[in-house]
Amino acid sequence: MAFTPDLSVAIILVNWNGFDFTAACLQSLRKVEFPDFQVIVVDNASENSEGKRLLSTFPEILLIENPVNLGFAGGNNSGIRRALEDGYTHIMLLNNDTEVEPDFLGEMMLVFKIQKNLGIVQPLITFLNDKTKIWSAGGTWNSFLGRAITRGDRNEISAFQAKDVSLDWATGCCLLIKREALLAAGLLNEGYFAYFEDVEWSLRFRKMGYGIGLASKAMVYHEAGASSKKEHAEGILSPRVFYFHVRNQFYLIRQNLEGLAFAASVTYHIFRFLAWMGYFCFRGRFKKLQAVVRGIKDGLGNKLEKAPTWP
Repeated sequence: MAFTPDLSVAIILVNWNGFDFTAACLQSLRKVEFPDFQVIVVDNASENSEGKRLLSTFPEILLIENPVNLGFAGGNNSGIRRALEDGYTHIMLLNNDTEVEPDFLGEMMLVFKIQKNLGIVQPLITFLNDKTKIWSAGGTWNSFLGRAITRGDRNEISAFQAKDVSLDWATGCCLLIKREALLAAGLLNEGYFAYFEDVEWSLRFRKMGYGIGLASKAMVYHEAGASSKKEHAEGILSPRVFYFHVRNQFYLIRQNLEGLAFAASVTYHIFRFLAWMGYFCFRGRFKKLQAVVRGIKDGLGNKLEKAPTWP
């Protein structure tokens, strides 16, 4: 598969106390069959000097060390700014808890080559520990209920018709962006910190007239939630995860819906989160209960931030 020499890709990984996952991902990236790409690792103030340890083990990476944890959005924006400064034609976000096939990048670039209107391309992502089941084949957006729905979620690959289709949104787990589309749409909205920032970003690209496509032959394998799945007093997921999920769901609605759709979606999600609160109360998980309450309050009441542009 031949590509013109003017094409170059910056692959951005954000690391936050995930050395083993990031190392495994970088090891798989060493096998990638594409002529011109650079891996940028952004360390979000990890403990134990993880960024420097990764650079020592993988000297080919470009390391950016943030002094504080800027979240998924802010961490990736640090890498995006550097990639834009260095002139890359395409920029990829890739979760550190993934592993890739050697031809995945070439397959994604091929979709760009065929479909000229695209601004973003996503690969087909399966679970790392069960590669027969889909984690994400892209997303659809229900504009009446304000729901971001993952296509193919937990379906067997053999039973799911994975084709190079158009998408409403692409997951931040792995997406590849044209430089000119990114400059038009802007960077990730750092007000989200983590969760739903990829949906908001994708919808913004579509508003600017850029399509989003699935590269069904590009395979990526995802551990799924490695940074958020840790033992806590109230279960595996921390109250903070639920806070961001609830808050950002309302951010997304407020930024994208109006009129009847806005009212319907807010009502729908209020009832969803009331059900969560009832469950947490029943299980005695009061920190998570409080997190959902704060998420509703802040999601509906906080001032919405604008996404940064470059330069």
